[in-house]
Order: sequence, then structure tokens, then C-alpha cells
Amino acid sequence: MQRIGLTGGIGAGKSAVSSLLVSYGAVLVDSDRIAREVVAPGTPGLAAVAAAFGPGMLAADGSLDRPALGAVVFADPQRLQELNAIVHPLVRARSAELEAAAGPDDVVVHDVPLLAENGLAPLYDQVIVVDASDEVRVDRLVRLRGMSEPEARARMAAQATREQRLAVADLVIDNNGTPAELEARVKAVWERLTG
Repeated sequence: MQRIGLTGGIGAGKSAVSSLLVSYGAVLVDSDRIAREVVAPGTPGLAAVAAAFGPGMLAADGSLDRPALGAVVFADPQRLQELNAIVHPLVRARSAELEAAAGPDDVVVHDVPLLAENGLAPLYDQVIVVDASDEVRVDRLVRLRGMSEPEARARMAAQATREQRLAVADLVIDNNGTPAELEARVKAVWERLTG
């Protein structure tokens, strides 16, 4: 089994890359998806978040009010650390379960947004960084996710810098171009991993 860490800053296109890798046969362990699962209604994770951040973080239906929580944690690094201390251990445990279910010849891609920030590169056989310029990322976040430019820049500032991510990369996938260019680059990386 190959353990691959996949990371990239918000708006870099990491999800597009992970989707392509899955289409080629990779087993995906998606930390963002798992992070949503571990704070779903009725989970101990959601109860812990509500206890730490207050009942105002819950929507009317009892689910996590992500925009309200985001407004708090992305404006205050200490509160972000507090949230991460609740969620990250739950995500790690679920990720380990999913990896254990993979076969011995599988390429297991761990999609980890905060890989560089949390010093996780040594946990993987190789680290792939999806890279795009800050301006391209801001444009995508505004255009595709409906964020304001200040909100997009605040989210980016809460993450590692491009330089910090690139410093942990074994392989870099440039995603400043078209979807077709991205697909060709991802295919080349997959062939390198499986060749």
C-alpha cells in the first residue's frame, strides 16, 4: 500500500485532483468529508463543539452552523486551534479505519487540507501539493464559492503559505491553467505513482 498525502490551499483545486485520482483507481480518505461526518447531528463531536463554542453554533435543525463557526474561528487563531483540538483527533481515528479497509496494493490518497500546518508530511510515503497562485485562488473562491474577497483572503491567511506547502512536497501539481491541463498533469502523477 502506498500512503499519499494530498494537500493544497483553499481554492487550489485539491478536490478536482482527488476526484481524478479516484477515477484512476486511488482509494480516497477525504479529511474534509470526515470532518463533516464527525460533527454531524447526534455525534459526540458536535456536542463537544457546541459545548466549547456555545449553542449559537447550532442551526435551527440541530446541525452545525458552519458559517457562524467559520466567522468565529477564521477571525481568531486561538479559537481555530480550539476547534482543531476537538475535530482533528476524531478525523484521525476515522481516517485510520478507512485506510485499514484498503488492499495491500492500493494507492491510498489522504486528502488533508492542513497537512503542512500540522506537520503531517512524515506520515506519508509521498506528499502531493496542488498549487495555484493566490490571485487564481481568490478568483475561484469569489466566483465559485460566493465568498467576498476579504473573506477569501482571511481563509487563505488562516492556512500555510504556498512556500510552506511547497516545502513539504514530493510532487507538485500546478493548477493555474485549464481543466484539461490539470487532468494531463494528474494523469502523469498517477502514472508515476503506479508505474
